[in-house]
Amino acid sequence: MAVEDRDAAALRECPDVAPLIWLRKAGWRFPPLSQDGGVFGYRLWPEEWADSIRVRSATDCLAIRINPVGAVVWERAGSLADVVEGLLGLPSPDAPGAPCLVRGSAPDRW
Repeated sequence: MAVEDRDAAALRECPDVAPLIWLRKAGWRFPPLSQDGGVFGYRLWPEEWADSIRVRSATDCLAIRINPVGAVVWERAGSLADVVEGLLGLPSPDAPGAPCLVRGSAPDRW
């Protein structure tokens, strides 16, 4: 079955997957594994930057961009549609205005 046919079949069964198809068409990869029953995808950039998405449901998603040392410089959580919209609007890491400052975090425990 051709990719376009699989996409059409998936959309008929579950229209909520449309944003994942948009990401795949934008160069994202989705390995054939699941994490806790969800979906994981990633996009690698030159110079070892990476974007990733974890989808547990249409309303529980998280996406991040990490720099070459693995620190988070961008993050969005929310619905699949909102998170994918953020990812598709995110400039490439080398573009002017792209996020590059490491996001701070508090310690897990005192």
